Amino acid sequence: MPSAVVLEDGTVYRGHGFGSPGAVFGEIVFNTAMTGYQEVLTDPSYHGQMVTFTYPLIGNYGVNGTADESEQVHSRALIVREGHNAGFNCAAEKGFAQWLWEEGVTAVSGVDTRALTRRIRSRGAMRAAVYWGEFTEEEIKTRLADTPSMAGLDLASEVSCPAPYELEFLGGRLHVVAVDYGIKRSILRRLGGAGCNVTVVPATASAAEIMALKPDGVFLSNGPGDPAPLEYATETVRSLLGKVPVFGICLGHQILSQALGLKTFKLKFGHRGANHPVKNLDTGHVEITSQNHGFAVQLPAGLSARVKPAADASVFFQAPPVGELTLETEAGAARVSHINLYDGTVEGVRCLDAPAFSVQYHPEASPGPHDSRYLFDQFVRLMEA
Repeated sequence: MPSAVVLEDGTVYRGHGFGSPGAVFGEIVFNTAMTGYQEVLTDPSYHGQMVTFTYPLIGNYGVNGTADESEQVHSRALIVREGHNAGFNCAAEKGFAQWLWEEGVTAVSGVDTRALTRRIRSRGAMRAAVYWGEFTEEEIKTRLADTPSMAGLDLASEVSCPAPYELEFLGGRLHVVAVDYGIKRSILRRLGGAGCNVTVVPATASAAEIMALKPDGVFLSNGPGDPAPLEYATETVRSLLGKVPVFGICLGHQILSQALGLKTFKLKFGHRGANHPVKNLDTGHVEITSQNHGFAVQLPAGLSARVKPAADASVFFQAPPVGELTLETEAGAARVSHINLYDGTVEGVRCLDAPAFSVQYHPEASPGPHDSRYLFDQFVRLMEA
């Protein structure tokens, strides 16, 4: 059936509907990964958003239950250039379009996703509507105007587990408490592979409740939405610093940074994909990383000026030696450990006076490269020490 994507600036992209009919509203974003569409759609970090894939062919290898990152699809809608229901992959359990229909996900195919992505890049991530079925464009535009912005929303509490649960892994010798702001299953598997048994607790768990579980370390998970309103999480992490090793990823990185006294801000169109270059300032190595976030950590003005475009390659950013990016925080000294080479944003923070560190990207990389999996081993060594 005829379908459309309507942006809040009035732009309309027409295609044809597949998956489940309906009208869906939310923030529209784009992802540059070439594979991993099932992992992306089931990632709780996409809760409340609609995803456009820049890769033109989506659905060509089907879906299977082992690739799910959570129990449900969290992306509100999907926009693709060419959608397929193929299930010829030997691991596929069903076709992609069939899976979307069963999961109740509204999708649009036949859209010029190159033009749509360029629009989002120039105007920034914005509210949008995706629909197919018995709707009028006027009705859609009226409902779109009432859709709330992503900024200021606490979405982590909507996707967090309702009660604690435990996971025991073969060879687990350390006990990690993972705070669930929207945790991915692949992260839990990586913690298990690194030798940890995991107790997952809700996003609202207090520091006292976490410490009562006698953890060797605390993991702060990924999750959706704006970190600024998560004052309860920031206060919990602030109370944990110095008492137990802490490792944060994505939203967990932003919450740790807020606990250190840093601010966060909304990026123009976010980082979502599996090909973002990040420089490790400790080693000088460049890691190709998997990312999914619309907010970032803001450096104080004095340090922000130290990260600037490289003179010989304007597309890349450069930073001074890591010792010159030291922060005086509420938990003692800390430093910026990683930067994004596309735009110079903060990709990692490490405390110097407390056993805590975090990264903005996804070292478990599902989907994505494995350049950064060493961070799980660093967390283990920090707990063993």
